[in-house]
Amino acid sequence: MTEQENMRAFEEKIGYKFKDERLLYQALSHSSFANEKKGRKSNERLEFLGDSVLSIVVSNYIFHHQQQMPEGQLSKLRASLVCEKALFEFSKKIDLGEHIMLGKGEEHHGGRERPSIVSDAFEAVIAAIYLDGGMEPAEKHILRFMPKEFDSVTVTPFRDYKTVLQEIVQENPEERVVYALVDESGPDHDKTFTVNVMLNSNVIGTGKGQSKKNAEQQAAREALLLMGHKLD
Repeated sequence: MTEQENMRAFEEKIGYKFKDERLLYQALSHSSFANEKKGRKSNERLEFLGDSVLSIVVSNYIFHHQQQMPEGQLSKLRASLVCEKALFEFSKKIDLGEHIMLGKGEEHHGGRERPSIVSDAFEAVIAAIYLDGGMEPAEKHILRFMPKEFDSVTVTPFRDYKTVLQEIVQENPEERVVYALVDESGPDHDKTFTVNVMLNSNVIGTGKGQSKKNAEQQAAREALLLMGHKLD
């Protein structure tokens, strides 16, 4: 299948036709692929934007569908719907892994089945739709994956250390938590990310992971432990 055929097939699966196909091309281009193709851009910048668009749409959705739920529970529910595990499961519904363009090394090492790669591409596709057609089609695309009903399993599928840390910090309105990527090492098919979590510019935790999101979670976990917070 050629790159053009690949993109056309994916457009049919998501039910959206791009006016600027360069956006879709970039969204489906993993860094390992971009590194092998001179002048090509990876989907990392789109992933950054898509993460924000996803958060806004999901926040709005659960805010209106869970009108009796307190803020703390809303945060946990949102986190469960935008975490790597959830996005990987959503991606399977549109066979996203089959359409990601990978470098030879990443292809050889099973990159199409790596949750970090596929979930990042999921966010990049959201950003591409948003930039191409605006918020309405991006929201329509995201909402197709949202549950129509919520239960306790949906609310707490994983340990969200970032939300726990944020809830503690919010008790002091003047405090601010920021996550910063400080190192990225290893080959494209086996990268390790290192992230610092900072409280008012002071590093309070460091985490490592095979995705930026996992590294952030581990940094938040370390910060909670250093604060004396008991973790389950």
